[in-house]
Amino acid sequence: MGALSLRVLSVNVSKPKIIGERSGEEILSAIHKLPVAARTIEVGSINIAGDAQANMEKHGGPDKAVYAYPLEHWSWWEKEHRFAAGPGAFGENLTLEGADETAVHIGDRFSWGEAELEISQPRVPCHKLQFFSGRDEVAPLMTMTGRSGWYFRVLKTGIASVNEPVVRTFQANDGATVRDAHRAAFDRRFDDHRRAEITDLAALSGAWRKRILALA
Repeated sequence: MGALSLRVLSVNVSKPKIIGERSGEEILSAIHKLPVAARTIEVGSINIAGDAQANMEKHGGPDKAVYAYPLEHWSWWEKEHRFAAGPGAFGENLTLEGADETAVHIGDRFSWGEAELEISQPRVPCHKLQFFSGRDEVAPLMTMTGRSGWYFRVLKTGIASVNEPVVRTFQANDGATVRDAHRAAFDRRFDDHRRAEITDLAALSGAWRKRILALA
């Protein structure tokens, strides 16, 4: 088991709200997540307390209950693209420090207070991130570079302190990092045998499996 403790910089939540208008239609989204002020928070099976999704077909649900994004990418966004990163800037629930997508794996399990979490897939952004950020290139850059963050499913619900770390309790031994899973779905140069192995991972979400198979 690989010892890994991720510092929680911020816990961010939002209910769906109108964030603007495009082509005469209102845009409903919960992407504008703000840090919680409470010291503890309830981690449920499909959401953390105070959070929700506007489009359950593309966001949320058991396999995408908690979205995490690493602070490690902030300097790249700020220096290379002059994008002001910060807690909740990418619509994440957990702003974490201590690892990026190359250091965590599909199937890795973590404890956060009483809750138990498991990494299920990378994130692919939709147009609402572009609208929310005011930068059309943000979503494509996230997808092209694999700076995607990752989703957790909740294996055990419970109460967590917003200040306590998210600690890895089990490291998947197949070596499929979140970045590997991302490349398997978007990079045609990725090894076909490895792509097939990742597709067969039991911990991989069904939605990401379909995305990989669509490219294969």
